[in-house]
Amino acid sequence: MVMKKIFIGFLPLFFLLLSSCEHNFEEVNTDPISVLDPAPEKLLAPAIVNMAKANMLRNRNFNNELMQVTVYQSEDENAVFRYDFRPTWADYTWNAWYSELTNFRDIYQIASTEKYENTAYKGVALINEVWAFSLLTDTYGDVPYTEANRGKEGIMEPKFDRQKDIYLSLFEKLEEANSLLAQNKDEIVPLSDPIYAGNVDHWRRFGNSLYLRLLLRVSSKDEVKVQVTTKIKDILQDNTLKYPIFENNGQSATVKWTGDVVTTDPFTNPYVIGLREADFTIASLCNFFILKLDEWNDPRIDISNKYGKDARNRLGIAPGSSGFLGVDSGYEPGGKELKQSYFYSFGGSEFSLQKSKLAGILMTYAEVELIKTEAIAKGWIQGDAAESYYKAITNSINYWVPQFTTDINNQEFADYVATAGLQWDDNLPLDAGDAASKMANIQLQKYYVLFLTDFQQWFEQRRTGHPVLPKGAGLRNGGKMPVRLNYPVYIQSANAQNYRDAVKNMGADDINTLVWWQKP
Repeated sequence: MVMKKIFIGFLPLFFLLLSSCEHNFEEVNTDPISVLDPAPEKLLAPAIVNMAKANMLRNRNFNNELMQVTVYQSEDENAVFRYDFRPTWADYTWNAWYSELTNFRDIYQIASTEKYENTAYKGVALINEVWAFSLLTDTYGDVPYTEANRGKEGIMEPKFDRQKDIYLSLFEKLEEANSLLAQNKDEIVPLSDPIYAGNVDHWRRFGNSLYLRLLLRVSSKDEVKVQVTTKIKDILQDNTLKYPIFENNGQSATVKWTGDVVTTDPFTNPYVIGLREADFTIASLCNFFILKLDEWNDPRIDISNKYGKDARNRLGIAPGSSGFLGVDSGYEPGGKELKQSYFYSFGGSEFSLQKSKLAGILMTYAEVELIKTEAIAKGWIQGDAAESYYKAITNSINYWVPQFTTDINNQEFADYVATAGLQWDDNLPLDAGDAASKMANIQLQKYYVLFLTDFQQWFEQRRTGHPVLPKGAGLRNGGKMPVRLNYPVYIQSANAQNYRDAVKNMGADDINTLVWWQKP
């Protein structure tokens, strides 16, 4: 008997359909509490929290290992920090993101009905859909999009859309979201919104800030460059009232974790729920990440009382035996060094990152200022690149250490810049590879700005080549940074023909196949 092929994301529906053949279906399956007809506010918080949880866990054990934030003390040949990992690493984020996309698309559809008509939830649903699909396509390349999450319509084997087409559609969705939220005629239930507690204006700002991130990502592609840079100029310079964006840290998109170590709280930091204390502390900090912060005398790792006791070391880093020192990444099996600095567990420090309320980052204001810095440096918009650059730095620090000034003219900030040697130099070339340049400086700061932000450090390194990471002798894959995740192995049988078509278009299904926006 030939079994029906099932595509991930629709397995629950498949078994529900099988159960529909049972006796007395209508009587037995009538839902007395209307679960099958949920209001939009019932779906939003769980979907966002589940996305954030998946992103934080994979940020920790995948992105941070690739991008030399941390390094495991491992003799295993299959180590992410050696660019050598099993194909099954691709499964978790694929499954997690597609599962929540069903909820985001359902929110939009439900909020479009006469019973629940609500423009605010429609706009928010579109922003979250764009957020999830951008992660999918930037991680895997061509992915199911147009036909994805349509199992209720009988589409069990969705086709894969090309990344260019996905991006152009995502831009359209963000335009629609901005228009819907601009109407400001409907409300969001505060308890349903773990990011902004119902603030529609802040959601609109997030949508347009996310728009800038995605426009910048594809800005090097000649076939869309004029369209993309024109829109960046439209948002940042020509039409700012139509496209409000982040203007301070309070508008940053972050899940507001309220729990501490109470694992029954749905808003507890996932690092508490998903990791034991011993698991959380097992990785050492990388020298690339920690030595710069130490060299800069950075407030984010300050262990004095300079900014007050409650501001001490807000990144939650335990110094090693020789102070803030890490381990070099990419070492050969058998060549590991002694563990040095690492992230505190929640039992080890009241400033533990594991229980931090600040760790649920989707996008921050500082990232927007660095996007603006790059746009000015490349001549797409007018402005003062130094001002935006400095705003990004001080607000990045202030996010973690609220006692640190956000005033770029403040002496405290001037002293920090001088000590760290981070002055902006307009005379530097735009980009000179690994030499001193504007792009190298922008992207180094973005590396720290994007700390804990899903896979964004990896995406930006792939886009720009910065920061230039040291190459250890133990790197596999020819020492080449992986540029995508492979498709989950089970897709080869669950959605065979569409998988083959996607691979033919992409070139190959491996970690070295460039996605569309990376191709020359």
